[in-house]
Amino acid sequence: MPRIAGVNIPENKQIETSLTYIYGVGLSLAKKILKQTKIDPFIKASELKPEQINELKEIIEKKYKIEGELHKYIMISVKRLRDINCWKGARHIKGLPVRGQRTKTNSRTVRGNVRRTVGSGRHAAPSPK
Repeated sequence: MPRIAGVNIPENKQIETSLTYIYGVGLSLAKKILKQTKIDPFIKASELKPEQINELKEIIEKKYKIEGELHKYIMISVKRLRDINCWKGARHIKGLPVRGQRTKTNSRTVRGNVRRTVGSGRHAAPSPK
C-alpha cells in the first residue's frame, strides 16, 4: 500500500479516487495534483512507481493543509468564533446547525433527538378501560 501523508492509500482503486482517502483532499484537488505531476488519473495506485509516489508526497505535504494541520486549523477557527460569541460561534456552543439549516424537522441527530422509526417518538395511546 502506498503511504502518503501518513495515510495508507488503497491499492485496488484508481489513484484519483485513492487520493481522496487523505483528509483535506477531495476529488477536484486530486485531479489538480495529478495534472501537476502528469500522472494518469485512471492508473491503479498499486501500479505507481516509487518516483511517482515521492512526487505526489512532496506536492501534497508541502503545498496543501491536510490531515492534522487541517484539523488544527479548523479547530482554531471554530474556537475563534466561540470566543467572539458571534452567531456561528453560539450555534457551535449549543451544538446546533451553523449554516442556516432548518431545525424543526431535519436536525434530529445534531439535537440529539434520534428516532429509529416514524412512530417511536410519540407517546403511547391510552389503553381502553
